[in-house]
Amino acid sequence: MKSESNSRLLSSFLDYLRIEKGLAQLSIRAYATDIGQFSEFLEKRNSLLLTARHIDVREFLQQLFSYQVDGRSVGRKLSALRHLYRYLLLDKKIEHDPTLNIESPKQWKVLPKAMARDEMEAMLAAPLMLCGSSERGSSAYSSALAARDHTMLEVFYAGALRVSEILNVKLEDLKLDAGYMLVRGKGDKERIVPLGKSAQDALRKYLAEARPALATGKRSTSAVVAAQVRNSPLLFIARGGRKLTRQRVWQMVRAASAASGRVASPHMLRHSCATHMVENGADLRTVQTILGHADISTTQVYTHLALGRLRTVYQKHHPRAKAR
Repeated sequence: MKSESNSRLLSSFLDYLRIEKGLAQLSIRAYATDIGQFSEFLEKRNSLLLTARHIDVREFLQQLFSYQVDGRSVGRKLSALRHLYRYLLLDKKIEHDPTLNIESPKQWKVLPKAMARDEMEAMLAAPLMLCGSSERGSSAYSSALAARDHTMLEVFYAGALRVSEILNVKLEDLKLDAGYMLVRGKGDKERIVPLGKSAQDALRKYLAEARPALATGKRSTSAVVAAQVRNSPLLFIARGGRKLTRQRVWQMVRAASAASGRVASPHMLRHSCATHMVENGADLRTVQTILGHADISTTQVYTHLALGRLRTVYQKHHPRAKAR
């Protein structure tokens, strides 16, 4: 019975996120996973989501840390619970919020990881260097794959895109002559993402050569191929015009990052874009707009990432920075 009660409550909350808040399916699944774990924790204590106490939440977080769950993930789960109990309060299903006065875990404030600039350069070049190697062969299809992967990396880094955003961007969203693309992020919010010259050049070559080849796996400009390309509205496609999977994008990024000696994730490219912009003097409002952050406090973490460079420049140029 307790399990059924928790399931009904969670289902109602997920409907609220989907219908009223307009969250993406990926975000809703994350909420379901995080709150589901807390629900299982409570059931072992013979308790319900509706009757959870302050100490239940605290001990749930402590258990996560004891299982070596990283601080960022613990913080995300606490955030999910806060959203749940705020919803229950507004709906007058509870009188007290058990997450009240629970500070976000300090470990949650771990700074996002970014690539160094030389590492980023090596990573961007990797797909083209792999083309013709024993790993991929030297066929026209392999060349098209390499060009697509290289272009995706350039766009990831140029516009600080998320995986879901790059998978769903459409041909009609690309305004290449104007140097930007339209991206739909969390909550289906649309934003304009500028594209630098490197990304623009890679996109032009990809659209002219690689994308038609990927439509059939052959380098051809026949009417049949042209029709297949038109049938897919997506900018980045797999063989035969199929949609790329998240797993394939992760594999591609990891393979490319090996050239830099790092094991990178797609999100590291997003962090690298923001970090390098701040290091070069970009204002936070601009970076916030490019990233699609609703709150600038989320963007402010990148000022901490740039502190290393600030210290180095200070030590080098300030006349009183070094001991006499």
